[in-house]
Amino acid sequence: MGVGIPLRRGFVSIAALLGWAGLSIQLYLILLGRWELGASLLGGLVNCFSFFTVLTNTLVAVVLSFELTHRDSAARRWFLGPAVRSGIAVSIALVGLAYSLLLRHLWQPEGWQFIADELLHDVMPVLFIGYWWFCVPKGSLRLRHIGLWILYPLVYFGYILLRGNLLAAYPYPFIDVATLGYPQVLINAGGILAGFVGIALGVVGLDWWLGRRAAKA
Repeated sequence: MGVGIPLRRGFVSIAALLGWAGLSIQLYLILLGRWELGASLLGGLVNCFSFFTVLTNTLVAVVLSFELTHRDSAARRWFLGPAVRSGIAVSIALVGLAYSLLLRHLWQPEGWQFIADELLHDVMPVLFIGYWWFCVPKGSLRLRHIGLWILYPLVYFGYILLRGNLLAAYPYPFIDVATLGYPQVLINAGGILAGFVGIALGVVGLDWWLGRRAAKA
């Protein structure tokens, strides 16, 4: 399924701009908070990119930016591969769903934090899934791709546990070992991983269906 080149480029341009805007606002707010506390700005940078939301939105923004460029490179070819873009679509869908189900009720962001929050958790997941639906070639995904996609959240979870053990700080309350203990955190992580696999199965199924429909057309 495709769209006209001018429409596609306009859509991707707006999506990329909003993606980088959300990330920039979030980074600014974190660094500003560290500055006001007299804390390390480098630590703030590390803290910012310790959120799965920020990492995944960065991948989304990179893909959209590569979509707008014409200079060929190994990185561009890799990021624009259908399997890579589909895996990122699964991850950003998880960001939106997990936030709405597990985190949204825990706080009420205001001002610029509200804008960043909406962009990263609501707007970009919808835009990138729309981009995946209309702009990514279909019919090449297989179940084995899920095994590759799942490495991303697994490595992230391992990193967060290691970082939390060293710094006693966790980015999300449902993986806070200090409060919940390892058994409950592993159960929570297992549930989220199951959600990731469920979304991935849906993406592979849609890819197969859309690919067959395009072939018949």
